[in-house]
Amino acid sequence: METEISSIGEFGLIDRLTDNLPKFNDSTITAVGDDAAVMDYGADREVLVSTDMLLEGVHFDLTYTPLKHLGYKSAIVNFSDIYAMNGTPRQLVVGLGVSKRFTVEHLEALYAGLRTACEVYGVDLVGGDTTSSRSGLVISATIIGDARKGTVVRRSGAKPTDLICVSGDLGAAYMGLQVLEREKVASAGQKDFTPDFAGKEYLVERQLKPEARRDIIGELAEAGIMPTSMIDISDGLSSELMHLCKASKTGCRVYEERIPIDYQTAVMAEELNMNLVMAAMNGGEDYELLFTVPLTAHEAVSQLKGVRVIGHMSPEDQGCALIGRNGEEIPLRAQGFNHMAAEE
Repeated sequence: METEISSIGEFGLIDRLTDNLPKFNDSTITAVGDDAAVMDYGADREVLVSTDMLLEGVHFDLTYTPLKHLGYKSAIVNFSDIYAMNGTPRQLVVGLGVSKRFTVEHLEALYAGLRTACEVYGVDLVGGDTTSSRSGLVISATIIGDARKGTVVRRSGAKPTDLICVSGDLGAAYMGLQVLEREKVASAGQKDFTPDFAGKEYLVERQLKPEARRDIIGELAEAGIMPTSMIDISDGLSSELMHLCKASKTGCRVYEERIPIDYQTAVMAEELNMNLVMAAMNGGEDYELLFTVPLTAHEAVSQLKGVRVIGHMSPEDQGCALIGRNGEEIPLRAQGFNHMAAEE
């Protein structure tokens, strides 16, 4: 009997395809299962490699996504993976699948965004490939980075007593997507339509032009804090917490009242009659850093600008839960974006 991909989901598929992969090279330290692969070529630094694919109609909608913004975001989502390993992105390789409806000027706009991101973050755009596509625009980007030996942070190092920390605020990118989708619907059939983003500018920017949290990596290093585990938030806080717990063989307790949420996010959730906390937990595309630190680092990490302690790890047999404002325990579920979900 054939198995539908949607029945096991994106991460189930990855587990199935990569289970017990053989390792032929001593230089391969960490392979599938983290934000980036880690390789050691004998120098004083370890090499980090990660790749992401963005497909038109799945990851982005060109109805409201400017190509320059798309190029910038395509780079940023890769840079974020390297920072999530406590590393520094160095080189970027980009492959494009392009359908006939795109012109040279379209691709120049896309590359202008890629180049801007590389300039801002000090990354070299060193090559790639371009081919024709029958399904719109396809972007495949691979980032190469490095970290000093002994400083790479994986998902698997957390202990049951560690504190759970997150940078920035959550749910804004998801709400930005709702704003863009709402204006897309409103513009249907209208020639001269002007979208209304008044009071929602921050949300739209978080969706179209996210930033990688290089600053947080710098703050942690300056404060002498070494995270025990780390991941970036691309698929939603719930999903990423469960990745950390699975890799570290722990449970977790996250407190609803401590989840950082921006005012515009709260207002938009109310307008749309959405559950604000669930949007923050499951929305995704925030590209904030989720990490754990030892309990002894509580005072130091609490003083970091833009970082919030939101809970703690717990023994594995206690599972993963969100603690509500009244003390109730709500089991976490990975409800973030699933790239392999069944189409409706």
